[in-house]
Amino acid sequence: MRAIPSVAEMTQTAATLGIHLEAEEAVLMHRYLVEKLTEIDEFVQMRLDEGAPPVTFATRAPGYRPSAQEDPLNAWVWKCQIEGSGEGLLAGKTVSYKDHVSIAGMPISYGAAPLEHLIANVDATIVTRVLAQGGTIIGKNVMDGLAGGTGNGPNGDFGRVLNPHNHDHYAGGSSAGSAAAVASGQADISFGGDQGGSIRIPAAMCGIVGLKPTFGLVSHFGLGFGTDQSIDYTGPMARTVEDTAAALQATAGYDGLDPRQTRYVPETFDALSTLDQGVAGLKIGILKEGFEGQIDPEVYQAVLKATEVLEAAGAVVSKISVPEHHLARVAQTAMTPEGSLAMFQAGFMGAFARTYYPSSLIAAVRRFNRDHISGATARTKLMLLAGEYSRRNFDGVAYTKGHNVRKGIIAAFDKALSEVDVLIMPTCIQVAAKFEAPTDRFEIAETWLNAAKRVTATVVNNTQPYNYTGHPALAVPCGKVKGLPVSMQLVGRNFDDALLLRTAYAYQKAVDWSSIIGIDA
Repeated sequence: MRAIPSVAEMTQTAATLGIHLEAEEAVLMHRYLVEKLTEIDEFVQMRLDEGAPPVTFATRAPGYRPSAQEDPLNAWVWKCQIEGSGEGLLAGKTVSYKDHVSIAGMPISYGAAPLEHLIANVDATIVTRVLAQGGTIIGKNVMDGLAGGTGNGPNGDFGRVLNPHNHDHYAGGSSAGSAAAVASGQADISFGGDQGGSIRIPAAMCGIVGLKPTFGLVSHFGLGFGTDQSIDYTGPMARTVEDTAAALQATAGYDGLDPRQTRYVPETFDALSTLDQGVAGLKIGILKEGFEGQIDPEVYQAVLKATEVLEAAGAVVSKISVPEHHLARVAQTAMTPEGSLAMFQAGFMGAFARTYYPSSLIAAVRRFNRDHISGATARTKLMLLAGEYSRRNFDGVAYTKGHNVRKGIIAAFDKALSEVDVLIMPTCIQVAAKFEAPTDRFEIAETWLNAAKRVTATVVNNTQPYNYTGHPALAVPCGKVKGLPVSMQLVGRNFDDALLLRTAYAYQKAVDWSSIIGIDA
């Protein structure tokens, strides 16, 4: 059995929970606590079969950590070669994953160096389904630590991912390695994670396509949650719309392992059959609020020019306003600290649902949280402290109110999307910022905290609202400003992901796509 606390240790622990124990009460409580811990220990020690989702394609080599010469953009944590079925939608395609995705037999670090030797023992659903559809898995990509951040702070535990278009600039995040690997042609498709824009922001800054699907459409089983489970997504990133659509179709649909999937999630999803139907008669609304704030005038014009391309292809373009666009960010920002704290305390694989829990991964992350959290970024520590004091000061009201007002905000977007088919706006209102290296640990901390403020003002303006509402949102490259990519974001009705891809494909066919996504020498 693990260590039993003394009466004094138990009394101190109780105090941290807000429980005051009198001396006699503590002695009594301690006796019953020992009995309870003994019961738990007996259960933990029982040799019971816990089962596990099957590893469908079990033959796989151990993989390796690439050298700096092999990885010039610092995009990879691990490389491997896992062959799929050999046929299907993704046959001949190479696929990688952000390093919060579980691939059995492969390391999973969640971007934290103390976890770099942790080996996953299950395949995420998006891994199983990629292999079943013929994809070849080639590795895991560098991410911001603990699935947090937007790649606009100092170097993470595994270094800074370089923007393929200009190494002096940020690559976005937290799925930075995925975006850089795809943009540079090292992988055809990568699956990232998105809690406030972490698929779409690096896609925008690296000049590729990135999809945050409708909430629940793609199973999150086998992935670590970055913050609150109600705003967390996984989705595909690729250089072309057709590869993005194929990856979505290959992986989307109900799996019975992600408890967040509602009865509205279909068993399968068709993203390809309507891809080439064009946009004639499609109603596109230019979202007024999406062009506000500290927007770069050249970004503004590039996205309007892209809208004109769609209009020339037959779309009916109008202007539309949804003031709740700003309120969605305010509500998510208010509830996220408590949500992050809850995930920190529950474990990165979630809690409270009937599903499979990867014990070894959960235990390792718990140990990290207990023993190494002081080494986390200042941004992560600030979020956890804010969550604790939000809970203490507001007794959970900030969190509950953040959830409870969601219905009205969703209704406002649904109303707008009853008048138009697609909303359009910049993905990010500025291009990737230039990296400025901090010089000491205090400057690193301040840079992380300032980065969080800068991100709120200039990066997540248009991405974060749709994590909150659940609507699908697609980042599509649409030009360059001083050699750095510009991206437009398309937003649609729930489960209308295929229509967004169809709109993007019409744009892709109408422009010189290779020059838009190409990396200038």
